[in-house]
Amino acid sequence: MRARAGLELPAAPRRLASSLVWRRGDRALLLAVGTLTAFGLVMVFSASEVQGWLWFHNAAYYFERQLIWLALGLVLLWAGAHVDYHRLRPLAWPLGLVAIGLLVLVLLPHFGVEVNGARRWLRLGPLQMQPAELAKVAAIVFMALWLERHRERIGSLENGVVPFLALMGLLTLLVILERDLGTTLIMAGILLAQFLVAGGRKRHVLLLALIIGLCVYMFIRMEPYRLHRILAFFDPWADPLNTGFQAIQSVVALGSGGIVGVGLGQSIQKYQWLPFAHTDFIFAIVGEETGLIGTSAVLGLFALFTYRGYRVALKAPDAFGSLLACGVTTWIAFQALINIAAVTVTLPTTGIPLPFISYGGSSLAITLLAVGILVNVSTQSEKVGWIRHASVDLGRRHGRTLVPGDRRRAGAVAERV
Repeated sequence: MRARAGLELPAAPRRLASSLVWRRGDRALLLAVGTLTAFGLVMVFSASEVQGWLWFHNAAYYFERQLIWLALGLVLLWAGAHVDYHRLRPLAWPLGLVAIGLLVLVLLPHFGVEVNGARRWLRLGPLQMQPAELAKVAAIVFMALWLERHRERIGSLENGVVPFLALMGLLTLLVILERDLGTTLIMAGILLAQFLVAGGRKRHVLLLALIIGLCVYMFIRMEPYRLHRILAFFDPWADPLNTGFQAIQSVVALGSGGIVGVGLGQSIQKYQWLPFAHTDFIFAIVGEETGLIGTSAVLGLFALFTYRGYRVALKAPDAFGSLLACGVTTWIAFQALINIAAVTVTLPTTGIPLPFISYGGSSLAITLLAVGILVNVSTQSEKVGWIRHASVDLGRRHGRTLVPGDRRRAGAVAERV
């Protein structure tokens, strides 16, 4: 009886007190998220006041709606941080089915809202939401559970890589049907990072990356506007009043800011010069109004978040927590990287928001929910997490990292008893 008791892991607390979340959670990560979100509110008001007045005779129109979604997001963050992340295991399949259902629903007439030829939004009364944002969280949770349960077969091409590719293909296909290549790339990047952390072999990761690259090439060739964006990226001045207009105006905004910027609220480009100044290209307004100092601070905060997020993944107490933390961190870091690269014309325009800063209610709320889950994982961190335990298998398993399972950890507990 004593040996059997030794094999049982102590039950994790299902709900954490607020003081424990702050004391044991990653405070640097929370401070980075809080600073970015607060700064984002200021920039949303500044970047959107002109359009809000012109379209709705209310300079605070977009700011007020962002506040509503922020309130919801803070509730979701609190819930995600206080409910034990292990409780997400039985919700993985329902979440996945709901996300797929919403992604299908948004494609149907009379349900999805079409804007600029893309059908990405569902209308909820006076508000709109993007099902693809919820699909990111659902995909992270579902794939974390699937990879944890199939980690012994993840090194097999037939039994590991092919099923994983099928699941990834289903999720990304539904998103690409919304004509949203940027979100498709982000979702593929998230799942690929989780596959690598779960123990995927390097050659299989390279194979999956090659398949993703070929699919992206096909998707670009299928839609003429995507090809035009690529051409405008290489030479914006070839068509400065059409396909190259946004890239040119973005660079003008960044260059106008100089070192210290022109001052908050003093942007010129937001006066209908720069399209989507309060959403996808808000980083250009940040550069114009706060200069190199402001943009560097934003980059530093995202770098801090990324470092602390992957640190949580390294110290997570089990495979499920490691994969959740890796997925959330990769999502936010990768999306910020692509957005900033597009605004600075380092990459072609993709049409995705800057996390925590861009206007976009459902994006902000769902991202804060994901941060809450990440914070909950951080409250249960160990000095030597699962990934560090797995690193001893490098070289003995064909260069792949294997995240140990609960049975191996339970055996270790039994040995100590």
